[in-house]
Amino acid sequence: MTARAVAADVLRRSRQKEAFAAELIESAAPHLSPQDRRLVVQLVMGVLRRRGTLDALIAPFLTRPFRDLHPDTLDLLRLGAFQLAFLTHVPKHAAVHETVEITPPVVKKFVNAILRKVAEVVTDEFTGAMGADAVPVDLVNRGCQPAGGVPNPAADTAGSPYRRLTRPLLPDPATDFPAYLAAAFSWPRWLADRWLARHGRDECVRLGFWFNAPPPLWLRVNTTKIDRADYLLQLAAKSIDAAAGDHPQAVRLLEGVSVRELPEYDAGLFAVQDHSSMLVASALAPQPGWSVLDLCAAPGGKTTHLAEFMRNTGRIVACDIVAKRLDSVTALCQRMGVTIVEPAVLTDGTDAPPGPFDAAVVDVPCSNTGVLGRRPEVRWRLHPSEFEHLIRLQTRLLFTALDRVRPGGVVVYSTCSVEPDENGGVVRAVMQGMRRLTLEAEHTAVPGQPSDGGYWARIRKA
Repeated sequence: MTARAVAADVLRRSRQKEAFAAELIESAAPHLSPQDRRLVVQLVMGVLRRRGTLDALIAPFLTRPFRDLHPDTLDLLRLGAFQLAFLTHVPKHAAVHETVEITPPVVKKFVNAILRKVAEVVTDEFTGAMGADAVPVDLVNRGCQPAGGVPNPAADTAGSPYRRLTRPLLPDPATDFPAYLAAAFSWPRWLADRWLARHGRDECVRLGFWFNAPPPLWLRVNTTKIDRADYLLQLAAKSIDAAAGDHPQAVRLLEGVSVRELPEYDAGLFAVQDHSSMLVASALAPQPGWSVLDLCAAPGGKTTHLAEFMRNTGRIVACDIVAKRLDSVTALCQRMGVTIVEPAVLTDGTDAPPGPFDAAVVDVPCSNTGVLGRRPEVRWRLHPSEFEHLIRLQTRLLFTALDRVRPGGVVVYSTCSVEPDENGGVVRAVMQGMRRLTLEAEHTAVPGQPSDGGYWARIRKA
């Protein structure tokens, strides 16, 4: 299978909700060259991020509604349109030809005709002004910013982060900015309305560029085995461009590389973990010898980070409601040399071991709105009606964690959401319903400053 065929297959499986796209890509193409594998990542994640924009480019040339198209055909149209509009290093004729080559014979002519019309409307001209005929582009893929950098339209060397179309295909931002925001930056309309009311125009545009660019890859150095400075030297010796992050264990990779090919992967000198996610275990800062409950542990990044703070002494009970997800925790622990973790499969999270524990982390299921770039499917799977259910679940899990710690113990509540109702709203509701709690600290990570968005709160039980 070619890279484009693999990408189409991953898009189909992602649509069928087999798993998140990043997980599907990991196992989908072991035979591909590193270059083709990078193209698969670029295509799949790009199509998922820019689906709303791609549909706006395709729709004017269709003679039937989207609902009448076979989902596989629509995936192929989006795959081709993404290359035409956003991958400036792919010639237009190649984008059309290679996509048509993987199209079933019965719809080849149809797909070819639509993609040729999209190719005609996309120009090679770039501008600094948004408009109904201007599509915001991915500054990283365009080559204006490094892969590990922070997307920022002001840093575009050409000062032109919008690609011109020959005709207006997007809503006019001057007359309907929410509709433009939704189509141009590829958000569901309800989310565009929600964020525009909260953040205002300028911040929504900044978030749009951030969430539509490949997120930087962060590593957490395993300081039980090596100092960060020494690991940076190992990366430099392999000519891998990297930089230290603000967190004392954080390393940001400044170029696209295969994680498994990094120095001492098998030896467990590092874990892949976003910068904002590293802040959670640091907020708890468990001591060696403690007993810690990790109530929602999979895939294990925070679990192993807790173990590093504890110098691999003490006890961590890592819980999840899906046994298979705990396999990833066990595998990461083995690679990182962590031996103090006990996996525990729960029914609904409220049946956690009774403890009492010295501390607990409850990284709750959430809307994932802080990681829309890393998990782009979320913007199309999430519905506003789900927040009520999520908040009830988050509240119940936080109550459970607080119940399981001893008097004087500490709980850190965290999400990868930027929705206040899931964050401080849950914490304050629980504190009103449960006496003798003290909110010692809380932090909101803003998307793009410098990594994913998220939240944590440290609560002490009297």
